[in-house]
Amino acid sequence: MKERLHPIMFTGTGSDVGKSVVAAAFCRIFLQDGYTPAPFKAQNMALNSFATPDGLEIGRAQAVQAEAAGVDCHTDMNPLLLKPQSDHTSQVVLNGRPVGTRSASEYFRREGRAELKAAVCEAFDRLAARYNPVVMEGAGSMTELNLRDIDLVNLPMAAHAGADVILVADIDRGGVFASVYGSIALLRPEERRLVKGIIINKFRGDIRLFESGIRMIEDLCGVPVLGVIPYYKDIYIEEEDSVALARKSMSAMHGRVNVAVVLLRHLSNFTDFNVLEHDSRVHLFYTNNTADIEKADIVILPGTKSTIDDLCELRRNGVADAIRTARRNGATVLGICGGFQMMGREVLDPDGVEGDIGRVPGLGLLPVSTTMTSGKITRRVDFTMNGAVACGMSDIGMHGYEIHMGATAIADDASAVPLAALDDGSADGCFVDGKCMGTYLHGILDNAAFVDFVLAPHASKTERTERPFDYEAFKNGQYDLLADHVRRNVDMDKVYGILKGKYNAD
Repeated sequence: MKERLHPIMFTGTGSDVGKSVVAAAFCRIFLQDGYTPAPFKAQNMALNSFATPDGLEIGRAQAVQAEAAGVDCHTDMNPLLLKPQSDHTSQVVLNGRPVGTRSASEYFRREGRAELKAAVCEAFDRLAARYNPVVMEGAGSMTELNLRDIDLVNLPMAAHAGADVILVADIDRGGVFASVYGSIALLRPEERRLVKGIIINKFRGDIRLFESGIRMIEDLCGVPVLGVIPYYKDIYIEEEDSVALARKSMSAMHGRVNVAVVLLRHLSNFTDFNVLEHDSRVHLFYTNNTADIEKADIVILPGTKSTIDDLCELRRNGVADAIRTARRNGATVLGICGGFQMMGREVLDPDGVEGDIGRVPGLGLLPVSTTMTSGKITRRVDFTMNGAVACGMSDIGMHGYEIHMGATAIADDASAVPLAALDDGSADGCFVDGKCMGTYLHGILDNAAFVDFVLAPHASKTERTERPFDYEAFKNGQYDLLADHVRRNVDMDKVYGILKGKYNAD
């Protein structure tokens, strides 16, 4: 049996410094070295979520880290998830189930924090009893002075866990000396003792030019620099946030099927399109430019946390008309989850689940009507294509998951049929023809047979036929590449010494 390691927590000098990816790398490294790691983030804020095997909801980043660790994801890995609904409110998901909507001022008040702290600590304790080590991730900056006394996710969580804290800093954005020194200098003495090392992330250039900088940081902070991780472009790990999507190429490409994913304001679960993005037959881009949408071969309306608000915005900015024009011109239109709801005749919200608007006309591309409901459906499903539309695919088993609020029904007078037959005997989605369909199933595009089905009407656009893309094998290969990249640039002997209590960082 492997020696017991301390938990390890990766905190940051700020947001987007690479904590999630570094944590995923260490999950894979520990797995490769014969340990049984599992990820943990007490509180996550993200629209990109995932369904656990038992049908509960966690942040996608912890699902990715669990995948890197070679274990099934569980709500104990992310017991508290905040899903923003507006600039000021978020849905609160506790232990995988929504417990209400809170404004920022309501959520961060002291009242009720003890109950939340108890819940996240209990989740960690359950994980720690099963896994070795627990790879923990902080949130934002570890030194938010105004939130120090109500913090659930950074150093107070590390103190509960008895974790060794590694501070991650992003040198690519500049100011690395000030951000590292300031983060540590502002800590209380008991907090400072938790920080055992520093990792400098996203370095570009010749590392020899920064060797003096490493010594300066160590002298200033009294904490060892455990490694400097170079910036990489050739390793693909699923992103947690959608902020970079708009920067992805938006020009059509000859010899590929051009797929436009509509860039919604509240876009969620954009990882639905990772397989398409790596399919050599496809050129995928994100856009809300009407000209780009009208020129696309396939238009996908993705999931959203605010269906009605995003639908109103599509009608206001002309994207709704552009999608209908693309459909008339022969493009395929596919809606997933909230996008499926928007493609229908109307979205009703009689109970004000999403706000004050009781009814919004949809795009009218599918003969369905959606009624928003307060209950959330979260589950993994197995399914086959509906026999009426399967074209020989009705016996091919596929997989996906649902995370949605609202119920959608096909109109009685419609000739359309459900898209999928679920393993529990129920049906999902709506199919008008091979170029117009919608579904609640996230992950449907992870199934090679369904991707082939969607691309088939545009096969003449591709210059060659490629072997089907094996996404699971690809992801596992990327985790190994990431682990190798980090292992080469971090002093793992020193890390293991810290986690075994044999090395005193002071």
